Amino acid sequence: MTDFDPEKFEDKYANYFTELQRAYKNAFETMNDQFDSELVHAIDQQVLNESEPFYEDGAFRIELPENPTERVTAVVVDEGKLEATLDRYVTEIEGELRAVFGLGERDEPKA
Repeated sequence: MTDFDPEKFEDKYANYFTELQRAYKNAFETMNDQFDSELVHAIDQQVLNESEPFYEDGAFRIELPENPTERVTAVVVDEGKLEATLDRYVTEIEGELRAVFGLGERDEPKA
């Protein structure tokens, strides 16, 4: 576990690159085990590759690129399923960030 400094997180890629990679990888593995792997991979490659993690007001938040669901073109999927899976994936990443940085228990997202 890494000592977390909110001020150092402002330059997250210089200070916490390894931890960010671990959190995103852990989230990917969890999602890949529980959901359609083709959809999870498409979200990972076409949306989350341009996402940005932030730490504000004591919590992590993932900012997605504009029109995230429109970016997913690698698979044909119902928009409702895509949105639900993307929301769940973001929640998973936020939980993994908390776990990697030791900021409280990792919340189990609701299925």
